[in-house]
Formats: sequence, C-alpha cells, structure tokens
Amino acid sequence: MRSEECHCISNVVEVALYNILDRLGQARGQAILQAAMDLVSQMQRQFVDYKNSLFREGFLDDQFKQLLQLQDESNPGFVVEVVSLFFQDSEKLLNNLATALQQQIVDYNQVDAYVHQFKGSSSSIGAVKVKNECVAFRNYCDEKNRERCEKCLEQLKREYIAVKTKLGTLFQMERHILLRGGSIPLE
Repeated sequence: MRSEECHCISNVVEVALYNILDRLGQARGQAILQAAMDLVSQMQRQFVDYKNSLFREGFLDDQFKQLLQLQDESNPGFVVEVVSLFFQDSEKLLNNLATALQQQIVDYNQVDAYVHQFKGSSSSIGAVKVKNECVAFRNYCDEKNRERCEKCLEQLKREYIAVKTKLGTLFQMERHILLRGGSIPLE
C-alpha cells in the first residue's frame, strides 16, 4: 500500500470516528437533557402531591388557593412574601401572648385582642388549624380561664410550627423546581 492510500484511509477512519463520537456525544447530551426533564417532571408531581396533602390533612384551606391565584409572572414571590410576613407577625403575637399570660393579673381583653389578630392573619393565608385553635382560645379568654388559655397557647404554638414547617417544605420544593428550569404547576 502506498503512503498516499494509507493517508487517505487514515483520514476516512478519522472522519468516521469523529462522526461516531459526535453522534455519541449528541445522544449522551440528549439523554442527559431527557433525564433532567424527567427529574423536573417528577419534582413537579411531588410538589402537587405535597401541596394537595396539606389541604387533605387540614393544614390549609381554599384561602391559600386564592392566595396562589393572586401570584403571577410580574410578582412570582408574592405568596412567599405574604406567608413570610405571616410568620414574622405570628412570632411576635406568640411572644406577646406568652408575656400577657405570665402576668400576675391577666388582661384577658388584651389576650383576646392578640388571639383575634392571630386568627385574622392565619385566616388570610388559609392556615386553618391555626385559625381553629384561635377560635377555641378566644372562648377561654371569654371565660377568663387562665389554665385553658395557657394550654391553648401551647397547642397554638404546635399548630403554628407545624404549618410553618409544612409551608417551608413546600416553598423549598418550589425553589428546587425553579432552579432546575421548571415551572410551578398550578394543579
């Protein structure tokens, strides 16, 4: 075989190998892209399932759905902002309630005012278990029953921590979907 023929054969083999490797690279890239899309789809399904479980388990009601409907592309962080404000206000109210109930002479009107405010803010985001606990709490304020008010405060704290944790998880799932280029499913 002459050197020219060897050189031509070498070039043909080199081009063929390059084409094969290029196709493998494209196939690998497509497989990676498909895997990423599958991951986002799976995360979206998990998000919807988790969100629906919060309604089924009674943590949230239709008011939260209405809040979600107010969010749009011009303000994508609206719900997180509103709920974050709820969390901030709730921490203050819980502290105020604890302080008020520790007083030697409890001002039940003040305690009731704090609970009423907590009930309103929890209703506005759809935190139904927190709202329901506030209703019971207010009844004990009307009775001026310190012991029952203290027990309600402890239960109110538990319900608040539960909904805060659940919504924190929901918002974290949302962030993970968005970071991977996905969109948040409306349902």
